Amino acid sequence: MRRLTIVDPTAAAVLGGVFGLATGAVSVALVRLSERSQRRVPQAPDSGALPAGVSTVLAVLRSGTIVLDSADAVVSVSPWAVAHGLVRDADLVHDELRHLARLVRRDGVIREVELDLSRGPLGRGRIMVGARVAPLGSEYVLLLVDDRTKDLRVEETRRDFLVNVSHELKTPVGGLALLAEAVLEANDDPEAVARFARRMQVESTRLTHLVQDILDLSRLQIADTLHEPDLVEVAAVANEAVEQSILLANSRGVDIVTSLDQGAQVFGDAELLTTAIRNLVANAVNYSASRTRVAVSVRSQDGLVEIAVADQGQGIPESEQTRIFERFYRVDAARSRETGGTGLGLAIVKHICANHGGEVTVWSEQGHGSTFTMRLPAAPTRPTSDGGAPGIPVAGSDIPAPGHRRREVTR
Repeated sequence: MRRLTIVDPTAAAVLGGVFGLATGAVSVALVRLSERSQRRVPQAPDSGALPAGVSTVLAVLRSGTIVLDSADAVVSVSPWAVAHGLVRDADLVHDELRHLARLVRRDGVIREVELDLSRGPLGRGRIMVGARVAPLGSEYVLLLVDDRTKDLRVEETRRDFLVNVSHELKTPVGGLALLAEAVLEANDDPEAVARFARRMQVESTRLTHLVQDILDLSRLQIADTLHEPDLVEVAAVANEAVEQSILLANSRGVDIVTSLDQGAQVFGDAELLTTAIRNLVANAVNYSASRTRVAVSVRSQDGLVEIAVADQGQGIPESEQTRIFERFYRVDAARSRETGGTGLGLAIVKHICANHGGEVTVWSEQGHGSTFTMRLPAAPTRPTSDGGAPGIPVAGSDIPAPGHRRREVTR
């Protein structure tokens, strides 16, 4: 989806200032005219370094910044652009941005568009961005990118929230009303009152969990927690999720074993990733028999970080595996009532993975347990001190750039 708009005066002034600084620093400006189109064509850069001072100016801009040379190679990038998956392994990821840069390089006209881009190499996560693209001297193109995902999804999330509340809260609220009525009718029977009161406590706790899960899911749909991703040690968040699940596992006689790659890192939100892993571990424990094991592993492979949670439970029928990530869907309603499940845990995991540019999959066979695997884009293995991608100078620095898988169900 693209929409061309007129650049506002403030943006034009900033871009014009950057342009002036760059052209003032370049000793010789090479310009040639095409007799056929009368359009300016940039010359190939003499080196991979930006003009002195340009990176310093880019560093103070609030937008994500990417600078491309005449060969579409990334010569400077801000940590924001790397963390949001726009640049990976020294390359611009999205063809839409590359095409826009080539148009600007061809005719020298500043462009501003809105784009719907994939958030990462896996899954269905999307990010809505506003991109302003301008020539930077005769050799470079500057991309300024802002995340507009939250603004464009607020109304959709508000609508979904109302639907979820009206649909799911009717049953527990109605149950509490009936229990309250039963307490009033049995006010002369202490044992009955105590029994109904205990049941009301159970339903109240379940209602609290349901409301919290609906709020968490709505927040994830807006994706407001990933505007400023941090570098996350995945082994640490996995260990925290396991620690938070120990009491539940002990109460059910289930052992949790771990195998965690201490070097695995992703860009994202540590609290949300802990929530996702904890939901998978709790799900595995709840569907495991006593004296069995749940295994949690973290490993890095082929540019991805994989977090797997495997159990020795009863497994999931193949006919159900395509639906288990749907909101409020339960394979075993009776077991869900027993464990207090809301039917939102796996939906929350799916959204967290999507918001991190990844996916969650399941492998399961009845009688042989289940394995849920989260796959997320790994952070650069050799990041710069400023958090950028390896081999690319970060905005604010004038350092030049040096010349068979098992069948699984994905949601």
